[in-house]
Amino acid sequence: MVSLNRDALTEKVFNGERISSDDAIELYRWPLEELGVLANARRDLAKAKSYGGSGREIVTYIVDRNINYTNVCNVYCKFCAFYRTEKDEDHYVLSFEQIDEKLDELSAAGGVQILMQGGHHPKLGFEWYVDLLHHIREKYQHINIHGFSPPEFQHFSETFKMPLREVISKFKEAGLGSIPGGGGEILVDRVRKKISPLKCDSDQWLEVMQIAHELGLKSSATMMFGHVETIEERIEHLQRIRDQQDRSGGFTAFICWTFQPKHTVLRVKNPTGVAEYLRTQALSRIFLDNIENVQSSWVTQGPDIGQVALRYGANDFGSVMMEENVVSSAGTAFRLNAGEIESLIRDAGYEPRRRNNWYELLN
Repeated sequence: MVSLNRDALTEKVFNGERISSDDAIELYRWPLEELGVLANARRDLAKAKSYGGSGREIVTYIVDRNINYTNVCNVYCKFCAFYRTEKDEDHYVLSFEQIDEKLDELSAAGGVQILMQGGHHPKLGFEWYVDLLHHIREKYQHINIHGFSPPEFQHFSETFKMPLREVISKFKEAGLGSIPGGGGEILVDRVRKKISPLKCDSDQWLEVMQIAHELGLKSSATMMFGHVETIEERIEHLQRIRDQQDRSGGFTAFICWTFQPKHTVLRVKNPTGVAEYLRTQALSRIFLDNIENVQSSWVTQGPDIGQVALRYGANDFGSVMMEENVVSSAGTAFRLNAGEIESLIRDAGYEPRRRNNWYELLN
C-alpha cells in the first residue's frame, strides 16, 4: 500500500480516519512539531466525546501505588535491572503484613488503586496468590487491584498447570479488578527473542488480553522502545495492539516509554532522547484510533517532558506512584505528589482531574 500525499494524509488525520502502517512510516519522517499538532488533534477528537464535551481541556491522573510483591524472577530479561534470583542476598517476597503497611499508607493519601506486579517466582503457588487477592479485597474494598501482567499470567498457567482462562477467572473471583499492560515491550518475536528470550511471545501476550477482556477485565496496553527494534517494528507493535482492540475492546489506555539502560545487561549505543520519545508517543496517538486515552511517561522522561508530552497526544499524566522500583533500578528516579502533578497540568493549560482505572472522574 502506498501512503497518501502530504495534504491528503494531513486531512485524513484531522478527520479522524484510520491510517495505515505505510501512512505511519510517512508520518514518522515529518517534522516533530507538525506531528505534535496532528497528535493533539486526534487527542481532542477522542476526548471531546467524553466528560460532557469538555474532555479536551481535562488532563487526568490517578493516585495509586506500585507494589512489587517479589523481585525473584527466572526469565532474566536483558533490559531489567530489578530482578533477582533466590541465590541473591537481596531477593524478597513481601509478607501480607508488609503489603498491608503499603496499602494503609496509600489509603491515608486518598489512593484508589495498587499496581501489583512481580517477577516470575518459580515457587509461589496458586493458593498464595488467591489468598493475597482475597486478603486485599476483604480489607481494602475501596482499592482496585490492577495486577499481574500477561507474562505473569502465562507463567502462572505453566507453573500451576492450569488453563490460562481458569487462572484469570479464579484471580478475578478472588478480587483482581484489572490487568496492566506490562511485559509488552515490542510485540515482534524477533525483538523479544533478543531482549527477553524466556518470556512469553507476542501471541501469548495478546492471548492473555483476549481472555481477560472476554471475562470482563479491562487492561492497559504498553510499549517499551529504544533498544533493538526498528521503526517498522514499533509500528508493527502498534498494529497488533490496534487489531487486538478491534477484537476485544478492553484496552482503556496506551502508555509508551523509553528503555532505561543503566545497570542492565542490554546495551545501546545511543539512549533514546526526548524528541524520539515525543515523536513515538504522537505517532501512537494517531495510529491507535480505537484507544481513547494516552498516558504521558514522566516516570522515565521527567516531569517537564511529561508536561510537554501533553501537547503530543497525551491526555493523562499517569500516577502519583507512591512507590516505584523497576524503572528506578535502571537508574531513573523521578517522584511527584498529587499537588505537583496538578500544578504541572495547570501550567500546561489544562484542568487536572483525578480518575480511577476506568477513567471515570472522581472530583
